[in-house]
Amino acid sequence: MKKLVLLFAGLALFATTTTACNEDEETAPEVPLVGTWQPLAEVRTEVDVDGDGVSDQIVYSTCQQQARWVFKDNNSGTRTTFQESGVSPVVCTQTSNRTFSYTFDRGTKAVELKYQGTIVSDKGTITRLDADAMNLMIEDKTNPAVYKTVTYSFKRIPQ
Repeated sequence: MKKLVLLFAGLALFATTTTACNEDEETAPEVPLVGTWQPLAEVRTEVDVDGDGVSDQIVYSTCQQQARWVFKDNNSGTRTTFQESGVSPVVCTQTSNRTFSYTFDRGTKAVELKYQGTIVSDKGTITRLDADAMNLMIEDKTNPAVYKTVTYSFKRIPQ
């Protein structure tokens, strides 16, 4: 009987020490989406209903990396893009400056971008968000026979 009591006491002590460790673990600080982001690359994926698919990675040029996506506190933002023009010398030219409003659900990581002057919004998921980097996957569901995504990789620009 004493052995049985010691066994239960040992198990209780083990359970207490293992659960106490879990309570001491620090939770990761919440990283805000708000900030200025520099696009580095994108991956375009397309899969048809038969399961045939293709993915292409596009690494942005130095000129394209001058682009900025700015997410503000008031759920608005801007997206500025640049392209190379000319042959020699190559010149970086701003090609667009779009204003958007956005929603972000931190629990599901769902994001929706509504560009000024457009009817259809971009919907997707933030698959990575930390202090220095973000991956934003936008889904294109306009054709039900083809699943398309564009995943943008960003680096945070310190302010």
